[in-house]
Amino acid sequence: MKLLSTDHSPMAYALDFVFYGAACLALLGYLVVLAPLHHWGRLAGWALLGMLAWTTVEYALHRFVQHGLLPFSRWHDEHHRRPEALISTPTLVSAALFLGLVYLPTRWALGPSPAAALTLGMLVGYLFYSTVHHAIHHWRMDNAWLRQRKRWHAQHHHVYPVSGYGVTTRFWDGLLHRATTRWLTR
Repeated sequence: MKLLSTDHSPMAYALDFVFYGAACLALLGYLVVLAPLHHWGRLAGWALLGMLAWTTVEYALHRFVQHGLLPFSRWHDEHHRRPEALISTPTLVSAALFLGLVYLPTRWALGPSPAAALTLGMLVGYLFYSTVHHAIHHWRMDNAWLRQRKRWHAQHHHVYPVSGYGVTTRFWDGLLHRATTRWLTR
């Protein structure tokens, strides 16, 4: 079924960015209109937590799912073989995961406004990751930070495929490398 394909047409690939941009705006609009003013500080904290949590999810998905779990690793191998191809998780799948693993459990545990704020943060993180990943594969780089990300990601693709799992940050790669090295040298 084409809706569940990882190899996208240019339109389907672009619609993913549009969908997540619109979802971020919708969640932000919901919070601005319906969340009580005296909760905005706490909700901003939930959104920030969501953005930070995304970096952990990004690393874990890439390292343990896309590089270790069938059939995801087979699909991801195709991205490594054709890095310029428009390959990504189908929007239907990623949206269902955000809904089922982030929004609904948080809504059940904390209520609608914290769930919207946490999900907003995660979606902003995901949209940022998607944009950076697209940029490092398709754009010419004038920005030093993006050039650094491009070099780091190119090493992951071509030189050290067992490292460099973070696309937007090297934090988790560095932390887990130091922890593993310390554990192995005991």
